[in-house]
Amino acid sequence: MTQPILEMRGITKTFPGVRALDNVNLVVMPGEIHALAGENGAGKSTLMKVLSGVYPFGTYEGDILFEGETRQFRDLADSEHLGIVIIHQELALVPLLSIAENLFLGNEVATGGVIDWNETYSRTAKLLETVGLRERPTTLVTDIGVGKQQLVEIAKALSKKVRLLILDEPTASLQETDSQALLDLLLEFQKQGITSILISHKLNEISRVADRITVLRDGSTVSTLDTAAEEISEDHIIRDMVGRSMSDRYPHREPKVGEMLFEIEGWNVFHQVHSDRQQIHDVSLNVRAGEIVGIAGLMGSGRTELAMSIFGRSYGHHITGVAKLHGKPIDVSTVGHAVASGLAYVTEDRKGLGLILEDHITNNITLANLPGVAKAGVIDAHLERQVALDYRRRMNIRCSSVYQKVLNLSGGNQQKVVLSKWLFSGPEVLILDEPTRGIDVGAKYEIYTLINALAEQGKGVLMISSEMPELIGMCDRVYVMNEGAMVGELAAADASQERIMRMILNG
Repeated sequence: MTQPILEMRGITKTFPGVRALDNVNLVVMPGEIHALAGENGAGKSTLMKVLSGVYPFGTYEGDILFEGETRQFRDLADSEHLGIVIIHQELALVPLLSIAENLFLGNEVATGGVIDWNETYSRTAKLLETVGLRERPTTLVTDIGVGKQQLVEIAKALSKKVRLLILDEPTASLQETDSQALLDLLLEFQKQGITSILISHKLNEISRVADRITVLRDGSTVSTLDTAAEEISEDHIIRDMVGRSMSDRYPHREPKVGEMLFEIEGWNVFHQVHSDRQQIHDVSLNVRAGEIVGIAGLMGSGRTELAMSIFGRSYGHHITGVAKLHGKPIDVSTVGHAVASGLAYVTEDRKGLGLILEDHITNNITLANLPGVAKAGVIDAHLERQVALDYRRRMNIRCSSVYQKVLNLSGGNQQKVVLSKWLFSGPEVLILDEPTRGIDVGAKYEIYTLINALAEQGKGVLMISSEMPELIGMCDRVYVMNEGAMVGELAAADASQERIMRMILNG
């Protein structure tokens, strides 16, 4: 019988007040693509951090065997030395360095202590071509979007001699076509003998490429499913993940669309760095009270740039156009003015722009509305705690207490804290940029329910998503963007993935 390339036996990991992993077992065979599935907080990322040495030997209980030998990894360098390379869900790039510098940081191409830049750029170009990223090696990471930064992370991992590749939500920031290309790449790696562990909330991806699937729930191993032995349905995986079946992915809602609430007219935005490059071209859109409006488009279409420019000119230069609320022009020239006018923006980059990771949940939730927890200009700690406890209950935030650092929460629970922060600001219009990115199906349903509840209250919701089924399942109307311009608009009844893609390609 073939010997496993990896065995993790009885892994238990605790944090203050939380048992993140409880006697978890994982067996991975050579050359397979092994998927890890589970809700946010189930322990998937924690298990992989134990494996890679992010949580070093001695901070957990249990044994790790790699290629038949017991291993005790003290840090990432130890695991990478054996060819175990992890791509974390959170980006680990230096924004003010170039793509090439990031790819070979700590692994420089040098002779006699002198970096060979020609060889560095040549290798970088080949790696970028492999992952389908059309950027120059000298481009600064800060000048590209989150989706492209994820591709740089993948290219960085490929620059090392990989034997076991761990991908933690690698397609969370990617469009459908780019996601499919990455999955094809994984299958190609498999032909080359590379073993992969894939963590993903996108069950269609898992079903497509995984040879076996291990499901975690509440820090424990629930099941390991062999896709070769039997046909594994998505419902089966969901049932193991959440302990119940989910017959409907999107909660039912009877739209009650009211008067015109929010409009932008003739909106133009130029590039943040290259001020002669126009990013947004004469965009107009509107959202009615009680309406959920989607924006579809491929990566680079300008959706995020549009949203950020509307929200206090957080992105771009030479911004022109008119924003209206209830038919009257509003001032969105700064974030403070935008919030005061009734707008809120949930960023796609929750770690970089949405949260103060080193601070606790309570301070993050109240940050956008400090007057709401103050008396005579002084923060009322008791009131602030009550607000945090209320949102913890309403949003089902899994934490040891409302004073737990946000850094130690799972991705899905961090997203719930970001949503809580902006809901507490009392907006009339909520702009959601990839609101369910990196979130499991159970938590997605909770957030969908919340979005529906906001619409029921008469709020306007503008929702950006790379998942077309999500837009079709949730929205009353869908705008389609391509290359910074609006190229179409569809009512919910007329929307389909095929029609949206046709609009984009014909844009």
